[in-house]
Amino acid sequence: MLMRLSSSYLFVFALALALAGCGSGKTHRDGPGSANIPNMPGNAVPRPEARSKYGNGRDLGNGEQYEVFNKTYTVMESSANYQERGVASWYGKKFHGNLTSNREVYDMYEMTAAHKTLPLPTYVRVRNLRNDKRIVVRVNDRGPFVNNRIIDLSYAAAMKLDMIRDGTSLVEVTAINFDKPIKKVISSPSVESSQIYVQVGAFGDRSNAERLLAMLSQSGVSKALIYEDTSSSMALFRVRIGPVTNVTQYDVLVEELEGLGVTTTYLITK
Repeated sequence: MLMRLSSSYLFVFALALALAGCGSGKTHRDGPGSANIPNMPGNAVPRPEARSKYGNGRDLGNGEQYEVFNKTYTVMESSANYQERGVASWYGKKFHGNLTSNREVYDMYEMTAAHKTLPLPTYVRVRNLRNDKRIVVRVNDRGPFVNNRIIDLSYAAAMKLDMIRDGTSLVEVTAINFDKPIKKVISSPSVESSQIYVQVGAFGDRSNAERLLAMLSQSGVSKALIYEDTSSSMALFRVRIGPVTNVTQYDVLVEELEGLGVTTTYLITK
């Protein structure tokens, strides 16, 4: 389920109704349909921008916060050093022409995105871990308010990452830091990607990794292994599960791990 959030609480009820009518999985049906598709835009061009007056919550004594469905979200003070891997979704014609959280008009053909806690606006690089395609988008909206989703892309952005048909994809999201020179990012041609694993632990002592591996095996978690990382002076024994081939498999695995009390997971490619 996907949702757009205005900074004004007057919109919460209407947006809740919109959320109830949305499915958790997107398909091409939320695209432009039979309408003519304009030329796809290039990447968003990063530039320093002032923090938006709208969409960044309000100071409640613990930083700028806002609430959706009885859950409080704290907006980051800065996007510096932000990088995260997880699941991206996208939204299209249902919200085309509506206001985004910072009160801009959502255009499904522009390179924009929604994020729950990054400051508005923020420019981010998004890499599809399945095919290594890359884009730059401008975050100007809030969402997606769905478990296990980290970013909601515009139709155009999702099209350029080749994730329209599946509706979701495993991605890496990196905020652009204006303290360093901005590098031009060009989408790569579709290539066979590296395999994707879910890492659930890293230990300097192999016996600790073996204990976690045994617990996973006894709990019915398949395809778990120990990867010995010797890239540094001190070897690390990383417990990983996979390879993971799609978002559905990833969602099921994360839910299974949470049931076992394993709540810290990382997507790893190799």
